[in-house]
Amino acid sequence: MKSALASLRKTFLSFRFAIKGLRFLTRREHNFRFHLFAMGGTVIAGLFLDLPKTDWALIITMCGLVLGTEAINTSIEKLADHVCPEHHPAIGVIKDIAAAGVLIISLMALVVGLLVFIPALINY
Repeated sequence: MKSALASLRKTFLSFRFAIKGLRFLTRREHNFRFHLFAMGGTVIAGLFLDLPKTDWALIITMCGLVLGTEAINTSIEKLADHVCPEHHPAIGVIKDIAAAGVLIISLMALVVGLLVFIPALINY
């Protein structure tokens, strides 16, 4: 019984740390807030157009991928800045690649959004 409680406590602490990270992202990271704003607009448009469940599944999945990728990108940038505060070409390449990951996912989200919303607008 004691190990089950310890495991539950450890899980609860993990959620606390994740929420702490989410607060950091929403308060200090401009790009994360931009993606949240875009997600809010997408949700409002989806509610207005009364999207079917399958379209919602695609939209929610893409929003989660964009936000998650942005969080990973931010963590890579923060770690790189901590390890090497001065400019270093290799660190710059690493940060650029992480940013490219966000760009790739964001462009795919845009494509999915167009595939969902253009037909919905035409049928509206």
